[in-house]
Amino acid sequence: MAKVAFLGLGVMGFPMAGHLAAKGHEVTVWNRSPARAAEWGARHAGRVAALAREAAEGAEFVMACVGNDDDLRAVCLAEAGAFAGMAPGAVFVDHTTVSARVTRELSALATARGLGFVDAPVSGGQAGAENGVLSVMCGGTAEDYARAEPVIGAYARVCRRLGESGAGQLAKMMNQICIAGLVQGLSEALAFGRKAGLDSAAVVEVISQGAAGSWQMANRAGTMLADEFDFGFAVDWMRKDLKICLETADEIGASLPVTALVDQFYKDVQGMGGGRNDTSSLIRRLK
Repeated sequence: MAKVAFLGLGVMGFPMAGHLAAKGHEVTVWNRSPARAAEWGARHAGRVAALAREAAEGAEFVMACVGNDDDLRAVCLAEAGAFAGMAPGAVFVDHTTVSARVTRELSALATARGLGFVDAPVSGGQAGAENGVLSVMCGGTAEDYARAEPVIGAYARVCRRLGESGAGQLAKMMNQICIAGLVQGLSEALAFGRKAGLDSAAVVEVISQGAAGSWQMANRAGTMLADEFDFGFAVDWMRKDLKICLETADEIGASLPVTALVDQFYKDVQGMGGGRNDTSSLIRRLK
């Protein structure tokens, strides 16, 4: 068992930190909103810190799951940030979806301080975090990853190192590119079925067993048909992620025509007031 700090208790971080405590790790949490941290402390065995630096003091591993590049820089580098409290030899594990650029920047600064750094974005959504079955894509040195993997295992179904610093974030971009195209395709199919007068739920039951089947179809087709869009990962966050994908594609010379188009479709959903809907709400603009 390890001494672990967890920074950021949103819809993902809250249950992830809970799994660490349930597995017997010594957990200290911090959140920008103190009320959320107090709520976690009332539900789980662990300590609540007033500052990220305080949470990180004495921790062998510091896990973070915050919002974006700027949030991550602040959590790491502020005077009251994690790096100021971490001792040499400790490992920072970042579960935030951010750019590979900021990952490499912070990894270099961590190395200069004698700290380890693993970028470890996750996939599986709120349900995956709550059930402890996330897919975790990692980048960093083999040594840092080997140390962190057993701790990450508290909430992971699969965890794999995919290369040096930034590789985890690049893999997460691939994940989001896939999701964007899949959800748009599913939205179009369901809207088409409705216009054609078919029982789309019955059709999905059949085609989900063939080549068209996917996680999105199995888990979201029914809720999309029922106009239910409160299942975790929000459109606002998806647009943040797709912006990172598109900017990185420009940097490396990759072509993402479908992703760029779906990003604009998500912008339409935001314009309809659906920024906090989950990503399956793409179908709203087709109804």
